[in-house]
Amino acid sequence: MIKNKGLVFYEKEKKLNKALVKSILEMVIATVVCIFLALAITYVFGGRTGIIGDSMEPGLPSSGQVLINRMIYMISDPQRNDVIVFLPYGNSASHYYTKRVVGLPGETVQIVEGRLQIDGIFIESMDAYDQMLDPGMVDSPLKLGEDEYFVLGDNRNSSEDSRSGNIGPVSKSNIIGKAWLVIPGSDGRIKLVE
Repeated sequence: MIKNKGLVFYEKEKKLNKALVKSILEMVIATVVCIFLALAITYVFGGRTGIIGDSMEPGLPSSGQVLINRMIYMISDPQRNDVIVFLPYGNSASHYYTKRVVGLPGETVQIVEGRLQIDGIFIESMDAYDQMLDPGMVDSPLKLGEDEYFVLGDNRNSSEDSRSGNIGPVSKSNIIGKAWLVIPGSDGRIKLVE
């Protein structure tokens, strides 16, 4: 008589692969270190501020916040079209303002018939924005000093900017940094500042 033995399964003893555990642990530690360094660098060389009002809409919504690159202007100067964060007249009791640089040191700025003129020439790239109904203090030519910048809000007719005596030309020493990233506001999207 033949006995049917059937299939016999052997259970293999499971062992932890030490190399795999070490590799996973190294990746976790590297990730934690990278996150810590990113936060430390952002804290030391950066900052964050809320956008107050609709003066920079639609690009920067009033409900959003921007991350500030504080270091960039330590090694370079603001350029035309940079979106900067500053304190008007260095007034630390004021809130941070976020505006676009349109006039550079030594240039003469004027608003003629609602359009921006730099050194007597209309700046066509600025024609994409609304014509300015109120030229403010630049209805006549204004020559900027060697460390002064002229700034405007993107929403030209709803902005308190360098046209106003409350703000005027912005000294480089009063610039906190460059706005570089918009943190989600009501639309929930993160985007670079243009």
